[in-house]
Amino acid sequence: MLTITDIAAEKAKEILTEEGKPEWGLRFYTAGSSCCGPSYGIDIVEEPSKGDETIEKNGLKVYIEADTYKNLAGMKIDYIQEGDNEGFVIAGGQPPSCGPGCGSSCG
Repeated sequence: MLTITDIAAEKAKEILTEEGKPEWGLRFYTAGSSCCGPSYGIDIVEEPSKGDETIEKNGLKVYIEADTYKNLAGMKIDYIQEGDNEGFVIAGGQPPSCGPGCGSSCG
């Protein structure tokens, strides 16, 4: 199961309110893939797309593309503020394994 931290839910609700869309939600989807694994995107949306999974946390609606939801099982969506780095992160699960020729780009 994918979880959302309280901090991520509160920050997302703050952002939606600032955008004038407090009743909308966030949608996570797979944006691409590389030898380091998938990358994920996030949008502000009014309603889910057909087939999306829906999670609610502290009044926040989060929609997740069905295939992406399967890939994120056991992970959590969090929000970090560390120095100049600030934003939503997806944490947990197994780190990606680099394929041949990937080198140190997976960090």
